[in-house]
Amino acid sequence: MSAAPLEKGIAALDLALPADSAERLLAFGRLLMKWNKVYNLTAIRDEGQLITHHLLDSLSVLPHLGGVTRLVDVGSGGGLPGIVLALCRPDLQVDSVETVQKKSTFQNQAKIELKLANFRAHHARIEAWQPTYTPEAPDGIISRAFSDLADFVNLTAHLVGPHTRLLAMKGVYPEDEIARLPAGFRLEQAIRLSVPGLDAERHLLIVKRI
Repeated sequence: MSAAPLEKGIAALDLALPADSAERLLAFGRLLMKWNKVYNLTAIRDEGQLITHHLLDSLSVLPHLGGVTRLVDVGSGGGLPGIVLALCRPDLQVDSVETVQKKSTFQNQAKIELKLANFRAHHARIEAWQPTYTPEAPDGIISRAFSDLADFVNLTAHLVGPHTRLLAMKGVYPEDEIARLPAGFRLEQAIRLSVPGLDAERHLLIVKRI
């Protein structure tokens, strides 16, 4: 897996990352491809597409996580975006909640191999999950192509405090999903994302409890 496309993409996103970030991201990418042969973690088999569609796509939200120090990642499958964000933000505590055991198993293996002290993977249904290590609400709850926006909000509402932001990574701007937001929540901001090398619409929707 070549480092050049990833490094070029990181530069295009204008991200200031720790010095070893590209190397560690590629190590994660290789691990994902290796386990994917048996565990079917992603439909993508091409290394170039893995960099654009997964690594850079996950990194595109990084500039919009200012003030977030504790993040819950819902249904991240192979650890996207959670592991990518944890790799590039050592100060960010990421908890990944995944219902499919083989996927959470992979995430825990990635945590060990990549020495990710700021990442935890939990095999659980998000609507039933409650962190045992702190009573405080997380700063952010993120999902990437997880479900309908209303479902995302309803399934995570028990974790949402007054300052928690729900961060939904979407493709085309989903007006119909926004219109169906549950009572008590509103769209605070919609950000159009630009992912280097990816010719497709991407949006980050930020939802807050009223």
